[in-house]
Amino acid sequence: MNEPIGLYIMAGIYILAGLMHFIKPKMYMRIMPRYLPNHKVLVFWSGIAEILLGVGLCIPVLKAVSIYGIIAMLIVFLLVHFYMLSGEKASAGIPKWILLLRIPLQFGLMYWAWIYLN
Repeated sequence: MNEPIGLYIMAGIYILAGLMHFIKPKMYMRIMPRYLPNHKVLVFWSGIAEILLGVGLCIPVLKAVSIYGIIAMLIVFLLVHFYMLSGEKASAGIPKWILLLRIPLQFGLMYWAWIYLN
């Protein structure tokens, strides 16, 4: 496994982020768009997805599918980011400038994943 260290850092970030869904689930449920059903179930499965995709980055045969999965997941997560911009309650007390910064950050994370496709 001669992968760049950045790939393993990315894997660790997604695994940690996924674990946080189980350590602090209320934090994630609080930012879920109201129009989505079953917040608890969605938080659970998004946490599982982040963990599995992070682990998949470390398994050569799963790396490419994990990268595509991460990009798709980040696109879906944009729903949450835009929802949080919709009002004071939806923002969960996070300053608007931080919420605005998160949107280009999502695209940066997508690009970071994309560069490891080979």
